[in-house]
Amino acid sequence: MSKRFFLKTTAALVTTLCAASAFAQVTPIKFQLDWRFEGPAALFLTPAAKGYFKDAKLDVMIDAGNGSGGTVTRVASGAYEMGFADLAALMEFHANNPDAPSKPVAVMMVYNDTPASVMVLKKSGIKKPADLTGKKLGAPVFDAGRKAFPIFAKANGISGVQWTAMDPPLRETMLARGDVDAITGFTFTSLLNLEARGVKVEDVVVFPYASHGVKLYGNVIIASPKLIKENPAAVKAFLTAFAKGAKTVMANPAAAIADVKARDGIINVELETRRLQLAIDTAINSPNARAEGFGQINPARLSLMASQVSDAFNTKNRVNADAIWNGAFLPSKAELNVLPAK
Repeated sequence: MSKRFFLKTTAALVTTLCAASAFAQVTPIKFQLDWRFEGPAALFLTPAAKGYFKDAKLDVMIDAGNGSGGTVTRVASGAYEMGFADLAALMEFHANNPDAPSKPVAVMMVYNDTPASVMVLKKSGIKKPADLTGKKLGAPVFDAGRKAFPIFAKANGISGVQWTAMDPPLRETMLARGDVDAITGFTFTSLLNLEARGVKVEDVVVFPYASHGVKLYGNVIIASPKLIKENPAAVKAFLTAFAKGAKTVMANPAAAIADVKARDGIINVELETRRLQLAIDTAINSPNARAEGFGQINPARLSLMASQVSDAFNTKNRVNADAIWNGAFLPSKAELNVLPAK
């Protein structure tokens, strides 16, 4: 064997081993959204499409969801390492499953204000929340707004409502037909779904929870205890890449919708662009978010929410606010400076 051949062979072997080592350092993460591939999903699909997760040595697989409760359960089961879910749903899981071997933890705030609201048609004559007393409301049984409605009702002097349950696709249809007097839902979901069913936006009255005495947080990024314990660096890398992606999305929502369409080719681009912008304006870049800082929480507000959820959801145990939040993996203050100027 010649010396030159030996050196070339050795160099090739070293290159192969280095490449294999680099590949081995990539962490796979299965991520579950709270809902379908709609506008707000761009917050996660854009950093994936632009390679931000890949640059952070993460191989992130993003799946659509069918509700926050399901997302929490799947992360708890180990089927997913991380997910996006309503904080109240996470609190409910903790309080109702004290002996669960794996309870997901919130690691980053995204929707600083709950997007939940009550929506009625203007022709109903309902002009203020108190007018909902004695009315018929509709929503899926797992809807975040429905489950938190007792908090909204207490803050606004509402009593005697009757609930009608339905599958999510029927919610807005039933309001448009007059089968119910009001519905609960995320504003950016139900308002635009009503429009898609022929109802003019100006004919809808919206009572956002956040504007009517309810200071609940909305959706958070959650992580499994196993991932946090075994690979805390991956959790921090994910959040840093996500923050970078969120800044990209909020700087140009219209462009970000292309990444959503790449995952679901039948979406209405114009509608989903509006949905994303509505989510940004009402839940992400809100006054509370700018006061507390993107991604972060106010401990006193978190404790209040834990108490309110315990009462409204009638949980088996009281929610322990300290057990559901871990802010140790948040990016730096500079990296969290992603909110567009108002």
